[in-house]
Amino acid sequence: MNDELKVSSITLTKPVGKLPPNGNPVIAHKFGADPYALVFNGRVYLYNTNDVLEFDSEGNVKDNTYGTINTLSVVSSDDLVNWMDHGVINVAGPIGAAKWATQSWAPAAAHKVIKGKDKFFLYFANNASGIGVLASDSPTGPWVDPIGKPLISREMPAASGVTWLFDPAVLVDDDGTGYLYYGGGVPEGEYEMPNTARVIQLGEDMISIVGEAAAIPAPFMFEDAGINKYNGVYYFTYCSNFYDGARPEGSPPAGEIAYMTSSSPMGPWDYKGTILKNPGHFFGVGGNNHHAMFQFQGTWYMAYHAQTLSKAMGVPKGYRSTHLNIVQFDADGSIQEINADMRGVAGIKKLDPYSLADAATIAWSAGINASPLVVDEEGRGSAKQIVTEIGDGDWISVSAVDFGSGAQSFLAWVSSAEAGSTLELRLDGLDGLVIGKMDIPSTGGWNQWKELNTDVHDVNGVHDLYFIFRGDPDKELVRLNAWQFRR
Repeated sequence: MNDELKVSSITLTKPVGKLPPNGNPVIAHKFGADPYALVFNGRVYLYNTNDVLEFDSEGNVKDNTYGTINTLSVVSSDDLVNWMDHGVINVAGPIGAAKWATQSWAPAAAHKVIKGKDKFFLYFANNASGIGVLASDSPTGPWVDPIGKPLISREMPAASGVTWLFDPAVLVDDDGTGYLYYGGGVPEGEYEMPNTARVIQLGEDMISIVGEAAAIPAPFMFEDAGINKYNGVYYFTYCSNFYDGARPEGSPPAGEIAYMTSSSPMGPWDYKGTILKNPGHFFGVGGNNHHAMFQFQGTWYMAYHAQTLSKAMGVPKGYRSTHLNIVQFDADGSIQEINADMRGVAGIKKLDPYSLADAATIAWSAGINASPLVVDEEGRGSAKQIVTEIGDGDWISVSAVDFGSGAQSFLAWVSSAEAGSTLELRLDGLDGLVIGKMDIPSTGGWNQWKELNTDVHDVNGVHDLYFIFRGDPDKELVRLNAWQFRR
């Protein structure tokens, strides 16, 4: 899916979808839809529906059916530009944590301290028929199903009147009380007021429900619940439906993110307006609109998806990628309309090259993939990822690396089945200054790791750093686990 270009007599793989210096989509070596954000311990974790290409019998990419998606993907960042891949969460199906479920869509994540311990909860939709919950002691797992059944199912009063029982959002309020938001769909002829959004209180354990669900009267509701609290006001956000008939003045247009406010997490709610147009308005390829707002280091952001990567690949068939842009509030608490673009958001800190860096932390890349370091007997992979499928001319890069007064050497932890590949280090671009080269021998196999080092020169200050690989064009060359510079 990558073209090639010439740089200093080396044929390099061209990036697709995410081009330097753009920040959107957040990653380009895989898809990720229906994003939800969790901020914990100085990092933002984005949980995504794990879109994967589907093929017909002749090997052609076909439209995304969503019916086989039973995993969620996770990436995280402390600077909003360099994103670490944490692999996938096996949610549904035979090797999933929730074996009762068949699909896992549109996650929502929460953190809560319970009995003095950090606990993490991941809510997901089993297609449109129920909402499950997983629990963990870490934002990256491992995850377990603490109740062994749906948290909300079709048979429960909390599902009454809900067409699509999916798209959860979760809020842990200032007093520690949890609330779950969910629902969607449009009953026949009820486009203007579908009345299919719900909110219900969660138990202290976050894996049970308390009392009855309350309806949220969201005009032209379609899907994609979102919930945030800002200056004591609760903001319920959602995607409007695609009804193509006349709409009353002040109603949300089709496929846009709209919002309502309340002084209570359970309502009543006042409709305010729309804040994000459909992706088609910005990127020339539409589809559904799904979002999550979050605050990080004093600034508000919106994560949303668009088919920019699949469009760049020539297959805009429902395969989506997560993007970020800034959210701004006016003095009266209203939300300004968000301008989605490929530039994305600026990094908020520099990357320290003298601390051990996970190789699957990437700003831009071409040709590579990320795979679990360890896979168990049933096929479940570890959250720890390594960079794989590295071929001749493939590369990865990281942004805003602060070398300070200067680095003297570079270390890499690699595995390789055959000798003869080279890693080239460049600054600020694929054709930037070469600061070092590393010859990579065979380590004895893909599961045999070796620490290598090489001298570097002419490196100080802040730069983007590029790792370019060279070797036999017909073979996988090397796998990269981690790297580090030394003064």
